[in-house]
Amino acid sequence: MYLYLKAAHIIFVVTWFAGLFYMPRLFIYATEAGGKPEPECSILRNQFAIMMKRLWYGITWPSAIITLILGSSVLIESNWYAVLWKPEGQWLLVKLIFVVLLYGYHFSLQKVVGEELRGIYRYTSQQLRIWNEVATLFLFAIVFLATVKQSISLLWGFVALLALLLVLLCAIKIYKMLRNK
Repeated sequence: MYLYLKAAHIIFVVTWFAGLFYMPRLFIYATEAGGKPEPECSILRNQFAIMMKRLWYGITWPSAIITLILGSSVLIESNWYAVLWKPEGQWLLVKLIFVVLLYGYHFSLQKVVGEELRGIYRYTSQQLRIWNEVATLFLFAIVFLATVKQSISLLWGFVALLALLLVLLCAIKIYKMLRNK
C-alpha cells in the first residue's frame, strides 16, 4: 500500500506544482494586458480571469489538498513520524518545514488570485516574475531533501539554494534587458 500512496502523492505534487508555476504567469499576462487599449485589455483580462479560476480551483487547490492528505498517509504508513525528531529524520523535518513554507506561498498566490479576479492589479510584471520563481526554490529544496535524505549537508543545501536564487534573479534581469531592447 505504501508504494501506491507514495506514487499518488508524487502525481498530485506534480499537478500542484503545475498550478503553482502557471498561475503567476497568468498574473503577469493579466497585468501586462493593462497596457493594451480597450477593448483588447478587457477581453484579455476577462479571458485570463476564466483561466485563473479554472486552474486555481479546478487543479491547484484540489492537488494541494490531495497532496497534503497523501503526504500525511505516506508519513504514517512508512512510520517516518517515529524518527522525525531523531538524527536520521532530520532531513524529513527540514523537508516538512519547506512544505509548510510552500503552503504559505500557495496562500500568498490565493490572495493575488482574489485581488486579480476583483480587478485589482497591485504588482508589476517584474515583481510577479520574481515571485514566480519562489516555487522553483521550493521544488529544488523539497526534491533534493526527499531524494538524498541524510546524505545532504544542511549548510551545502542552503548554499546551493542561495546559488540557485542568484541564478534565477540574474536570468530575470537578463530577460528584462532583452525584452526592453
